[in-house]
Order: sequence, then structure tokens, then C-alpha cells
Amino acid sequence: MIKDYQTKNKQILAEGANSLRNPIKAFLLIKHLVIDWKIIENLMMQNVAKVFIRRIAEERIKQKIKYPTEEDLTGAATAIFRLQDVYKLNTKDLSNGKIFDVGSNQNLSARDCFLIGRAAYRAKDYYHALLWMQEAYDKVQKESEPSFEDLQDIMEKLSFALFKQGNVKRALLLIEQLKEIAPNHKRTAKKIKLYEEALKKEGFKPNEFRENIPPMENRRFEDETRYRTTHIYEALCRNEIPIGDEEISKLYCYYKQDHPYLLLAPFKVEIVRFDPLAVIFHDVISNEEISIIQEVSHSRLERAQVVSPATRRREPASFRISKNVWLENNEHEIVERLNRRIHLMTNLDLKFAEDLQIANYGIGGYYDVHYDFFMKDSPLLESLPQGNRIATVLFYMSQPEIGGATAFIPIKTTVLPSKNGALFWYNLVRSGEGDHRTHHAACPVLVGIKWIANKWIHEAGQEFLRPCGLKETDQEAFVGDLGGPVPKDHSNIRS
Repeated sequence: MIKDYQTKNKQILAEGANSLRNPIKAFLLIKHLVIDWKIIENLMMQNVAKVFIRRIAEERIKQKIKYPTEEDLTGAATAIFRLQDVYKLNTKDLSNGKIFDVGSNQNLSARDCFLIGRAAYRAKDYYHALLWMQEAYDKVQKESEPSFEDLQDIMEKLSFALFKQGNVKRALLLIEQLKEIAPNHKRTAKKIKLYEEALKKEGFKPNEFRENIPPMENRRFEDETRYRTTHIYEALCRNEIPIGDEEISKLYCYYKQDHPYLLLAPFKVEIVRFDPLAVIFHDVISNEEISIIQEVSHSRLERAQVVSPATRRREPASFRISKNVWLENNEHEIVERLNRRIHLMTNLDLKFAEDLQIANYGIGGYYDVHYDFFMKDSPLLESLPQGNRIATVLFYMSQPEIGGATAFIPIKTTVLPSKNGALFWYNLVRSGEGDHRTHHAACPVLVGIKWIANKWIHEAGQEFLRPCGLKETDQEAFVGDLGGPVPKDHSNIRS
């Protein structure tokens, strides 16, 4: 056991950070540090090695090394479920370390599949529990020396997941098989009675309980029509909804030169949508700046939080999985430099903008569908003298191999991460009302790691920089549009 642990340690050290770029490898790494280490620790305790264990713990505290916990292992399993759903990944392929026809040298054992399925089971997520317990059952039967204890656990939980997903006859057959191989199992009799009672309620007679077994069902949602937004979001994350030809024909790129400074160093701008306006500024943050920001932020990253409308405090939320840190304007010259650049990019005043938020999205990291602006009736808005969030600037500081796109649901638009670039959009229409077309999400990272930096700019100070239009429907044709010629037809150079 100890030799196996040492071998795995050497493999992990050889791969370095790459072991966190693949969701299966990341799960196995966390499992190695949570479960495998606990086994080693128990073995050492039996051999009177308490002093060594204490020294290891003290050294970890001294070096500020945090080992993952059971909660982290559950989070890694939940991330796998999320990735499965969004990117339509096959359970068997995943268990064999395969993602979109790309294999790895890491396969999951029956025990690994059981641990993943158990996370779903404990959360009463019987859809994913069934997928992974079935895979664990298939694998354990092929193992040369399967653990009898694992087999019992798998069969019991698989039978109950089958039952909860409407496969009552299959559940009954499986739990009876478990009773045969483990007559003294404590819970089989109770479950057999439960399943038989359910079949009686469905109108089956006792002699029909084990006949005409229907195909297995495993529905993710009971009512698919209620989850239309979810399906659109997931399709956008897979980049399956293309922009129409008519819309594409209107899009273009241009050099932004509406400031004397930009005559020598114009911004490269790509318009990705007009209704509402969304653009990408290309090559606006250098690799050197990215490295410095990551270095400054890395040791301070903590679980990302959202502002709760009820408590008005920042709290962790299941719909936002990432780590973040806020960098104040005077914290580093890079932050001040980015602020000046954002002003030139957006033509907006940053006096009342929020601090620069740095976020890191690891295994399955995402931010579910949300608005960046606050609703008019939100008590949070009342406490903001600087007004609502008028605009968002989102710098891409890395480029995941797969996933991590920004998806706008109402306008069905996917923006893939482009390292060194920045995505910009207005959160409010020119009248100051929230623009509901900006309902968006950060898609989960499938392979790789995603770093972003974002700046939320508020309404105060923008009265003359982004005034109301003459009509309620007026909106920008380009960034900083005050009624001048569009860049496509004329160089937007300030006179």
C-alpha cells in the first residue's frame, strides 16, 4: 500500500500542474490526498508513528499547505456530473479516461466510480448516482480480485438509484441478488419489501414482479419543458448554436482610435453582437502582465462568493464555483495601468468602478446564468450611491483547451476565451434600465484552467460619457458611440 502511494506521488510530481488540467486526473489526485492518505495515516498509527504524523502536520501548517478534504472530493465528483451534462460525456468513456476521443493514461477503478456515484447518491441526485453505480457494478465484476464489501455497497446503492428513477423491477432483481450473495446484509429485506409495495401500487401482481423487465429509464429532469434555459445554456457551452448568416454579415473588426494616445497604439476591436453591443478587444493584456497578476493573486485566492439579497453579505453559492481575489487600485502598478487602459477602451469613467476581480476556474469551475447588474427592486441597489453596474470588462488571462466560454442566453451567443483579449458589454440600456439580453453564464472548464480578471463599472460619472438617447430604443453601434460615424465607414479618430 505504501509503495503504491509513493509511486502515485512520483507520477503526480512528474506531471506537475498538468494533473489538474484533466477532470479525471484532478479527481484521482484529490482522492489520493484525501482517502489514500487517510489509509496511510491509519497504518502509521498502528506502527506507533504518531510523532512522524505530528511532524508532517506541523510542517504542512508551517508551509501553509492545505490538503483537500472530503468536501473537496465531493466537489470534484459534482464537477464531473456538471461536465457530463453540459458536454454530453459518456460515463464509460470518462471512467476510461477518455474525453472527446482523446484518451489519457488514467482509468477509474470500480472503487473510484463508486466514490463518484456515492457523492450523487448522498445528494439525492439519483440520475448521476445510477450512471456511476452502474459503471462501478460493470467494472467490479471484471476485476480479478474484487472487494466483496465494495460489491455489496455498489449493489445496494445501485438498486435504490434504479428504484428512485422508476426502474422498480430491476431494483428488485438486483437487491435479491445481493441477498443471495450476502444473506446477513442488514438492509436487503427492508428494501425488498419497499420495492414490492411500490410494484403493488403500480398494479402488478406478485407473480409479475420479476417478469417482462422494461428497458432501463434514467431521466435527468422530470419535466423537460421547465428546463429550456438550461438546455440553451448547455448547447451554447458546446458551441452548437451558430449565429445566423444575416447577423454575421453585419459584424466587423476595426481599430479604435478615438483618443490622441490611440493614434499611435490603436485597439483592435471585434464586434461579436449588436443587439446588445458586445465586443472583444484583442491583445490588450500582455503575458507579462498576466504572470504578475497571477503571482500577486495566487496565494490569496479563496472560494468565490456572491452578494446575498437577503443578508446583503457575500456568501458562497453552489451556482458559482471558482476562486477569486479583489485587487485594489493602489495595490500594484499593473492594476493602475489596467484601469487607465480600460478607460481608453470603454470611454467610461472608472472613479466609481469596483476593484479588479481576479478569478480562477479549476475542475468544472463555472458561474451559472446571471445578470451583472442589480434589479431595480434589489435592496442592494439602494445601498450603492455610485449607481448600478453600467458595463463589464472581462479579461481572458488563459485559454482552456476545452470549455470556459461566456454564453449569453437570450441572444444565443457563445464567446470562446481568447487569451490576452477582453470581452466588453453594457449591462444597462442608455436609459439606465437593466438590459435583460445580457443574461449570461461562464461555462464550465472541461480541460485546462481558466483565469480571468473583470472590472465592473458603475453609472456615476458617466452622464456625459454615455448619455441617454433621444429615443428609448437608442443603443450604441460601437464602443463610445456618441452619434459619430461608424468605424466601418470612417476611422473613428477624435479631432
